[in-house]
Amino acid sequence: MKVGLFVPCYVDALYPEVGVSTYKLLKSLGIDVDYPEKQTCCGQPMGNAGFQKLAKPLAQSFDDMFKDYDYVVAPSASCAAYVRFFHPNILGKDHKCEAAGKTIDIVEFLHDVVKVKSLPAKFPHKVSVHNSCHGVRELGLSSPSERNVPQFNKIIDLLKLVEGIEIFEPERKDECCGFGGMFAIEEPAVSTRMGQDKIRRHIATGAEYITGPDSSCLMHMQGIAQKDGSPIKFIHVVQILSAGL
Repeated sequence: MKVGLFVPCYVDALYPEVGVSTYKLLKSLGIDVDYPEKQTCCGQPMGNAGFQKLAKPLAQSFDDMFKDYDYVVAPSASCAAYVRFFHPNILGKDHKCEAAGKTIDIVEFLHDVVKVKSLPAKFPHKVSVHNSCHGVRELGLSSPSERNVPQFNKIIDLLKLVEGIEIFEPERKDECCGFGGMFAIEEPAVSTRMGQDKIRRHIATGAEYITGPDSSCLMHMQGIAQKDGSPIKFIHVVQILSAGL
């Protein structure tokens, strides 16, 4: 099994440690992983802003770059969802779009493909899990509260493999944090209030950290928390799963 590692723009620019942690974790599990250095944005910012056609060259480049891998793994639920569900329509019926169907979030990959049952990681801290909208409602990383289905959470399943961790979930556990891509820019006051409400519920669990599969959501909440002086830290789930490597 050959894996291509896709590191989204904001992870590469602002949270490179998340990309490094993903690579190290995959290698530690014996995965044959490659990082194509000429990779670019997946086009999600253009799509969120209403300029879907401008994303076509990026979707084409992504497919050319990753089509020969068995899986394309990304430490970002939102980017993985964008590639999987939007690239085929962007490129149209005349293009095979081979990479889209192989693109998967790191949590999905570890839980559903590799089926990880043990990890050497240790993280002796209280952690509150943030379920991002794309992760819940497009990738199925956890069960959406609005549906009458058996409850599950793949993020928590993986975190339970980490020694010393205490796991919590906030009230209204899958409610949006307010980031929403362009929404945070177009409706900053509403977005900020949503983030404040979400952070308050996470803090109420008694957790030291908020974790999740999307650096974008964590970045949004981290900015609000720092501005408001909230005593909570933020960490991507893959950094916990790879702790100690």
